[in-house]
Amino acid sequence: MTRTSASCAPASTAGSSAPDTGNAPPGAVCAIHQPNFFPRLSTLAKLFASDVWIVLDDVQFARRDYQHRARLGALADPGDRRWLSLATHLPQGRSTLVRDARLADPERCRRRVQQLTYQTYGRSLNWPAVKAVVDPVLEEFKSTKRTAAVAEASTLALLAAMGWPGTVVRSSELTARTGRSARLADLTVATGSRTYLCGRGGMRYVEPRAFAEAGVAVVPVLPPETSGPPWEHAQSISALWALAVVGARGLRRELQDAASPRAARSDRSRKHAHLGQDRWAGVPTR
Repeated sequence: MTRTSASCAPASTAGSSAPDTGNAPPGAVCAIHQPNFFPRLSTLAKLFASDVWIVLDDVQFARRDYQHRARLGALADPGDRRWLSLATHLPQGRSTLVRDARLADPERCRRRVQQLTYQTYGRSLNWPAVKAVVDPVLEEFKSTKRTAAVAEASTLALLAAMGWPGTVVRSSELTARTGRSARLADLTVATGSRTYLCGRGGMRYVEPRAFAEAGVAVVPVLPPETSGPPWEHAQSISALWALAVVGARGLRRELQDAASPRAARSDRSRKHAHLGQDRWAGVPTR
């Protein structure tokens, strides 16, 4: 199992070894998510709240998702948005897996990322913090043609800026069943984790019993319901906007507050209210 620490340079990984769950802290919390390019704050918050991020790299690439693109909100008006996309080639067409997608022109993509992030956030007083996240991603373009590697590097750069102490493994390195919910439960257990963080989308399709049978607690995660920065656009634009607005220290505090046990319980309650408490009756949650 290859483990990556967010405290390291995003492009680096630890040496491969046999699966080792001993590094997972007791009661470890796991998040499972595809590599997103400069992810939204809602996604970043879920990963930040975890001890282990399982990168879902062996599922089908989806052009309508965020695996190769980020929506940047303008500094003064986040409602003014534009896409920052990585031109991506799918060698196997629509059946191409996330890990197999290739950058069509890495150097051109690198230049566009450099230019557009500066054009959008260069006037912010917190630009140095944004630049510190963007720079490792620009370096990643020089050593890979894999879209997923760049996307993962962008997420790790954000997590590192937030001081996230967790580790990263990839689903392609783990053994799990094929059923959607059973697979997620198996992946969680394979890392030594006993808690699975589930976002808004996942709560609509996961089967609670699959997790209960595996002894995995499910914690629904939603961003705080606030009308001001940095959370007001957490589910629609890249977290780069939040970083540019409140800075690294301010965003770190926000993520720490959102990841607290009290916030997790509140999120769970709100989510159940929306989706129906009866569906989760008898299922271990925290």
